[in-house]
Formats: sequence, structure tokens, C-alpha cells
Amino acid sequence: MKLIKNFFFILIYLILSSSSSYSYTFDQWKKDFKKLALSEGISEDTVDSIMINANFLPKVIEYDRYQPEFYEDTKTYISKRASKKKVLSGLNYYKKNTQIINNVDKNFKIEKELLLALMGIETNFGKYLGKMDIISSLSTLSFDKRRSEFFTNELLIILKLIDTEVVEPSLLFGSWAGAFGNFQFMPSTIERYAIDYNENNIVELKNNSDSFASAANYLNKMGWKKNAPCFKKVSLKLNVPKKILNTSARKLKNKKKLKYYKKYINDVLDFDENLIVAIITPDADIVDNPKLNDPAYIVFQNYELILKWNRSLRFGLAVCTLKDKLKHVL
Repeated sequence: MKLIKNFFFILIYLILSSSSSYSYTFDQWKKDFKKLALSEGISEDTVDSIMINANFLPKVIEYDRYQPEFYEDTKTYISKRASKKKVLSGLNYYKKNTQIINNVDKNFKIEKELLLALMGIETNFGKYLGKMDIISSLSTLSFDKRRSEFFTNELLIILKLIDTEVVEPSLLFGSWAGAFGNFQFMPSTIERYAIDYNENNIVELKNNSDSFASAANYLNKMGWKKNAPCFKKVSLKLNVPKKILNTSARKLKNKKKLKYYKKYINDVLDFDENLIVAIITPDADIVDNPKLNDPAYIVFQNYELILKWNRSLRFGLAVCTLKDKLKHVL
């Protein structure tokens, strides 16, 4: 089955890459995708009934090419997402949903302020869940060349979840990237970590009970350490080697014990010297004429786990910043 799947991925890629001599249309892509979906064991009834309404959405391509993680400097990005207004909204939301949030915190060992921070940044506490047809969004991004394999796989997964009646297709409206619910889960995340916490036989990620439990389960399974540090802003000395600085969220490099890096840091750090850390300079590849190694941060294991949620250095910093601010008011 895996060989068949890989064959279709390769076939679609070759067709797309030769588009200069052959105009490969979205309708033709849908026909090829149907063959792939059927080979993955998805029923023809599901494929036909769901994919018949899939449309190419040019706006999705525009959003994909112009994400705030690609152009906003760190100060601007964090200030927008961890503002006083956001903290107040988080406090008010917690007061209205105290019981379920505390229950999830206790059962999954994930801080309530972290869950609120993620929900606050992802959907402004459920106010902006997205109104785009997820099937069309995923189809558009699967047809597009940039990350076709990733989004083809996500589209296959959501069809399987529909086919097995785990999710209700009429509810599938969310972000331009195909993310869904209060915490913006991608289909693969739903498949691996979503929980029917209220036991009504359907996963409802726009429901507080299922969504908070699913987010907490995801973080718990990733290895989040409750009350462990996330990051610390630091001032770097001029002799710090560039090779140890991380400017990309793809994979943090040069992770070492904190005591190794102290010689490059001007600040006094009150942390266990044996903790494994990395140094990030998130503006280096984003901002025109950035300041030399400023801003810079020491980041810990918990921070790196947030990158699995969203591969953006700024996103991780914003989440942990809002989390800390919420902790002071809850």
C-alpha cells in the first residue's frame, strides 16, 4: 500500500513539474487524487461525496506565501499576540470555563495557562476559528507545488476520519491551511491525539471539553514538562560564534548544557547548568539589516516542543510569553 501511495505522489509531482509542456488542471488533479484515495482504502462513496465540492482557492495560495511568521520582527509578532488585551480575554475565558480547564490541567499535567495561551494565539479564545472549507483548502495546497506531499497526506487523513465517522464533514470549516477547531488541529494531529473527552462518540474540536483535552493530550504525548522553563531573553557577547546561533525553526542545532554557553552570555542565569539548551536569534533571517545577535534567547526543551505545534521561532516565543503573563493573573 505504501509503495502505491509513493507511486502516486511521484506521479503527481512529475506531472506538476512538467507543467511547462503540459497544462495540468485542478480537475485533472482531482481525478488522480481519487485514484490515490481509493488505493489508501477510502470508500468511493466518501471520496465522491466529499471531493465533488472541492474547489481551487487562489486566496489560499496567497495566504501560504505571505504568513506573518515570514515577515514580522520578533517584537512586533509577540506584542500583537501577548498583549494586555489578550491576557484580559484569557482571564475572562478562564472564569467562564474554570471547571473543565482545571480538570484537564490536573488529568493531563499540562498547565492551564499554556492551554489558554495556545488557544488565545490560535483562535483568540474561539472567536476566530476560520470560515474556509477545509477540503478545498487542503485540495488547493495539495495541487500546489510548494508542499504538495504534506497536504496530500493531510487530505487523505481527513477523508479517512470522515470515512470512519470520527469527524462530521459538515463541521469542517477552519483556516486556510486546513487547521480546525479551538486549537487549530491539522488532520494528522486529530488522527493521533484528538480525544472524545465528553464521550458522545464524535470528536468535536470546537467543543471546550474535547478541544482542551485533545490539546493537553497532544502536549503530554510530546513530552511537555509541567512548570519547566521555556525560554530566557539574553544579551550575547561579541565573541559568540555564528555557527551556534539558530535562525530557523526547522531543527535546532548545537544543543548543549547551559554551562557551556554561559561564556557567551552577559546575563546571570538562575537555571540548572546541566539543562540542555540552544540559542536562537529569530530576526536574523527575517528583518532587513537586523541588529547584531539581537534579540537573542536561550531556549529549553519545552520551547522546542512548541515548535512541533508550529514551526516558527516567533510562535514559540509568543506562546511562552502569553503563558507567563496569564500565570500571573490566574
